Amino acid sequence: MRTKYCIIFFTILLLSGCSGTKNIPEGDLLYTGHQLKINGEKTTKSERKKIEKSLNELVRPKTNRSILGMRPGIFFYNLAGEVTKEKGFRHWLKYKLGEKPVLFSEVDLAYNKKILQNHAENKGFFNVKVATDSTRRGKKGKATYTVSLNYQYFLKNIVYPKDSLEISKEMTRFHKRSLLTVGEAYDLDKIKSERARIDSKLKELGYYYFNENYILTKVDSTVGNHEVTLLLELKENTPEKAKKPFKIHDILVYSNFKIEEDTLNQKTNYAIKEENFTIIDEDSLFKPVVFENTLNFKKGDLYNRTHHNLSLNRLITLGAFKFVKNQFKEKDTIGNYLDAYYYLTPLPKKSIRFEALAKSNSANYSGTEINVNWSNRNTFRGAEILAISVFGGLEVQVSGQNNGFNVYRFGGETSLTWPRFIAPFKAHTASGFVPRTKALINYEYQFRSQLYSLQTFKSSFGYQWKENVRKEHNLNVFDITYTTSNGVTDLYREQIEANPSLEKVIRKQLIFGPTYSYTYTNTMLSQKKHTFYFKGAADLSANATGLIMGANDPNNPKSILGVPFSQFAKFEVDFRHYLNLGNETKLASRIIMGVGVPYGNSNELPFIKQFFIGGTSSIRAFRARSIGPGTFLDTTNNTFLPDQSGDVKLEFNTELRAKIYNFIKGAVFLDGGNIWLIHEDTNKPGAKFTKDFMSQLAIGTGVGLRFDFNFLVLRTDFAFPLRKPYLPKGEEWVIDDINFGDGNWRKENLIFNLAIGYPF
Repeated sequence: MRTKYCIIFFTILLLSGCSGTKNIPEGDLLYTGHQLKINGEKTTKSERKKIEKSLNELVRPKTNRSILGMRPGIFFYNLAGEVTKEKGFRHWLKYKLGEKPVLFSEVDLAYNKKILQNHAENKGFFNVKVATDSTRRGKKGKATYTVSLNYQYFLKNIVYPKDSLEISKEMTRFHKRSLLTVGEAYDLDKIKSERARIDSKLKELGYYYFNENYILTKVDSTVGNHEVTLLLELKENTPEKAKKPFKIHDILVYSNFKIEEDTLNQKTNYAIKEENFTIIDEDSLFKPVVFENTLNFKKGDLYNRTHHNLSLNRLITLGAFKFVKNQFKEKDTIGNYLDAYYYLTPLPKKSIRFEALAKSNSANYSGTEINVNWSNRNTFRGAEILAISVFGGLEVQVSGQNNGFNVYRFGGETSLTWPRFIAPFKAHTASGFVPRTKALINYEYQFRSQLYSLQTFKSSFGYQWKENVRKEHNLNVFDITYTTSNGVTDLYREQIEANPSLEKVIRKQLIFGPTYSYTYTNTMLSQKKHTFYFKGAADLSANATGLIMGANDPNNPKSILGVPFSQFAKFEVDFRHYLNLGNETKLASRIIMGVGVPYGNSNELPFIKQFFIGGTSSIRAFRARSIGPGTFLDTTNNTFLPDQSGDVKLEFNTELRAKIYNFIKGAVFLDGGNIWLIHEDTNKPGAKFTKDFMSQLAIGTGVGLRFDFNFLVLRTDFAFPLRKPYLPKGEEWVIDDINFGDGNWRKENLIFNLAIGYPF
């Protein structure tokens, strides 16, 4: 009984401390918020409700956060006491977990009154009246604002300039796409936006010196019953040059600009004159072609803000300059002309970077990788980037069924990227991003101890370009991959006899053909409630070659240099949706669909082009490559990693992410999907794709933590299956078998995933 009373006593003591009023200075109060009263018989209920919401958001200061009337932030702030150090537990307790009390003395009633009155009038409630008051209860104080609304005014007419000036005629032509609409409520914010729109349109027509402040908006409220006429006209003091369009005259490019020197001191006697611009660079670092493909202006063009911004953006995304500065100056000798100046400071031409990586995967393999990367940013004076890299790595499994089968990898890659299209035809994009042509050669040697080794050669040539920041294209005109194996051990051959599908891992493969992908994303717009990511890809191999060589019998395939080539068509889409729920809470969802159709010279997709499912960024309740195809279950005693692949893939994931504390975020997720084969395989019953595919899905769920350090996201997930498609019909759902207290269940079903980055 005594213990019970002690608990009650300390609970009351804690609750009183959480009220936040304990250490309020004498003569002051704890500010607990405000009350907003809206009066206005001359307005509708919906109008009052709408204006009330916007007015509430303007009142300052904001109160301390409270939970059921308690303010734990203030409690921890007071509990920490005096803090002298800028780090440590007490500093964290006071300023991270704790929260400084908001005092009533910080409330400026007169200021809030003015803000509320101005906002209401800006929304068309002219002659509004605001009264302020305050109430006190113990050591707490609250503010009261009473807003008395008059009629809300609406737009009856919108009049654009009617004088004979050409700029006025242009402004009048813009009215068709005006942000202002007759019949809607007067809104000062919309009027300002309309002025900015007109200014932006005029900038596209050469009016370089114009700005929105030269537009005067007059409001006539005598024209009707609570209606106004807006008159947009030029101010009388608008400068004459702001009323005239300007053209581009000389374009001067300082391509080796020393930022520490004044522009007037830069040497101008080393000039390369082109048709549309002049390059000033005594060292001739860059060829003229660099600027032909980046500068959107030509001599005699009308100034255009879009071309202005696109040119700057293309110079920046070129990747050759550390600083990019632009300036326009009025031509003294010719009226209504501008000279354009571009001051460009190059990046160091050559660089080398060393990287040491720690790696882990869902198969319990851990290891390291060393990379050495060398690059030349201006290889042939055309802002080309030559990159050469070499790498080496080791992956081991400390414990588990693959212990001792270590993986050693080493190789290198050379690529050359041109900041333009290298093609037999002339191509130019109007995007703010420089189009690129890339040639690549890659070699990798992979040795799996006690098993086999693989050598892979890759080569590609293609184009990359962006329409804008959201849309990107990637086209490889040719993409060649050749894989061969050697050193296959007797141990691995024994496993092939038990599981014939393992043989395709070491089979020689020759793949060549075009590939294309299109990506759309607006996920960079973090303030939007809904954001999306979409990627569609097509991979075609040996289509024309197979047709020319008459390849139509996969059992007797045609060869090139003694190697049968793969012939197939493969398509894949990846769609993601992110729902922003506020307070750093997000619902992320993804669906992946893919299909690969082998034909002509092949009866199955090459191993490296097949679909796999399961693992740290897929269906996390199942190990990597351990699901499917279909309802097939590999019952052989496979000593190695599961190798279950398919020609068709369907996967969906959804994950609720929320901030727990500072850099720690939590997640609850649900994953599902499977893979299937296009053709029947007698060695894999139940693997073929049929109309019953939806009843063959693997489903798993789980929870996880994400440690987001900005530069690195470390992800941990615990997952377990809800549905196993390979179980007998009617027994696939295993929800009733879940038992976290059973060690055997945990060993067979609970999967721990450690990964870098978010799964999608």
